Amino acid sequence: MKGSRGRGSGTAGTAADREVPLSQKAVKVVGNVCFSVFVLSVLIFTIVSITYQPPDPWFDSPKAIISKSLAATLPNATFRTDDSILQTGEDLVILAAADNSTTVIADANDASSAAIRLPSLAPDCDPDAPLNCSGPRVLAAIQRFNNRIFHRSIIFLSYETPVSGSAPLECDAAWRFRNRREKSWRRYKDYRRFRLAPADNCTYEVVSAGKFRSGVNAVPKPPLRRQSSSPAPPSQIADAEINDTIPTLGSESNFRKGKYLYYTRGGDYCKGMNQYLWSFLCALGEAQFLNRTFVMDLNVCLAATYNPSDRVEEGKDFRYYFDFEHLKESASVVEESEFLRDWQQWERASSRKAGGKITVLKVPTYKVTPMQLKKDRSTIIWRQFDGPEPENYWYRVCEGRSAKYIQRPWQTIWKSKRLMNIVSEIAGQMDWEYDAVHVVRGEKVRNKELWPNLDADTSPEALVQKLTKVIHQWRNLYIATNEPFYNYFDKLRSHYKVHLLDDYKEMWGNTSEWYNETMALNSGHPVEFDGYMRVAVDTEVLYRAKNRLETFNNLTRDCKDGINTC
Repeated sequence: MKGSRGRGSGTAGTAADREVPLSQKAVKVVGNVCFSVFVLSVLIFTIVSITYQPPDPWFDSPKAIISKSLAATLPNATFRTDDSILQTGEDLVILAAADNSTTVIADANDASSAAIRLPSLAPDCDPDAPLNCSGPRVLAAIQRFNNRIFHRSIIFLSYETPVSGSAPLECDAAWRFRNRREKSWRRYKDYRRFRLAPADNCTYEVVSAGKFRSGVNAVPKPPLRRQSSSPAPPSQIADAEINDTIPTLGSESNFRKGKYLYYTRGGDYCKGMNQYLWSFLCALGEAQFLNRTFVMDLNVCLAATYNPSDRVEEGKDFRYYFDFEHLKESASVVEESEFLRDWQQWERASSRKAGGKITVLKVPTYKVTPMQLKKDRSTIIWRQFDGPEPENYWYRVCEGRSAKYIQRPWQTIWKSKRLMNIVSEIAGQMDWEYDAVHVVRGEKVRNKELWPNLDADTSPEALVQKLTKVIHQWRNLYIATNEPFYNYFDKLRSHYKVHLLDDYKEMWGNTSEWYNETMALNSGHPVEFDGYMRVAVDTEVLYRAKNRLETFNNLTRDCKDGINTC
């Protein structure tokens, strides 16, 4: 019995030993299957990630968004007439971050607190002593007031020491700031008058504050300039805020070391500003692709759509509309007249030397692609556009296969700092606390075939009915519009503090900073504040509003590009 029990026990042990490898094998099979499924899933996800093109424009770069919007206006290589303003480089981040404003504001708050530190206060003080505007307690009170009132709209970058105002207990203070809605590095200035009163613990508090740029005693004194009977040429203008002087090429050796891309005028000249930029950035993109300096004509021909006379106007300066300083810093450019003068000078000099003439490659058609010119070693590549329209449009260079190689450098184009100063001043006079509505009328209200409802939907009665439902009464309301009649919006004045661009004419009048600076650029002749400048300023003020309503999204049933195009 014992023996049989022993044998039985041994048999059971042998069976158990056989069962252990089977369970391990099962675990191994399951593990292999799971790992195979994981590898297959990763492979599928990788393939989908590479090949999938998301339709949501959030995943597109801002530059792609602008390029797509302009490319959509190019049927058969012809631009559709468009009097809207084109977003430029400083707007790109605003477009991309529109749905992420909370994060942007949080980051900006951190930057503001890091940029400005409140001065330390002396522990002992005399509360009966007269107000010393240059003391740290006054500056601390002004900083606390500004941060409390304006922190949602602007970022304070630096302060000047306050100075005495025009009455006791008044101080004028100046500072630099940046608007939270603008993502460029540009700084703006403000100076205000503050009335202060003593507070607890030897501190001061602001009782009242003046409007935008009311603290005239704190205005920085401009540098003394040498008196001259004739206006300084554009290349000699010196400005503490704006440096858009024309760069020089220098010596013959510097000229010969450089490589240049030169475009003659084509059919784009005197076309709309959107087509001008589309072509200009194509040329600049090719210059960057070829690693060459772009020879740039600063003369701009303004299309008839931007002039009340309905005529094209030549002789405008690029610097009236765009930031030449930023362009110089972000791309290699040289001004055309400066380039041609040096070219002629050094060409004559080189003909008398053993080094030979400056090499030039003339390219008579856009069909010669940038890829074909990539290895050319000529000093100057000269593209000529002598054919009929649309064969002579600059942007044809960037079509077809070239579009895969040439990237338009949108980040190089910002709006003029002079125009943006006007934008900042308009928003500042409303203390950056305003809502805005964009009311499109003009030619579109007269075209009933494409926009049958626009006229009725933007009538004064309709605007009152719609706006009072979404904007609180007696708010500052800025109206960006192409409606020519100033009194058209009078019915809204019974509900809001209405502001129109024409309410701020003094900002470009003959005593304004803009007037004097543009006149200096124009050899001492006054510059007209034209239609494109009006649209640019109107649009930028609109962008900075707390709440914004658009005509074709909020006010009318019609589509932006006409019937059945929504």
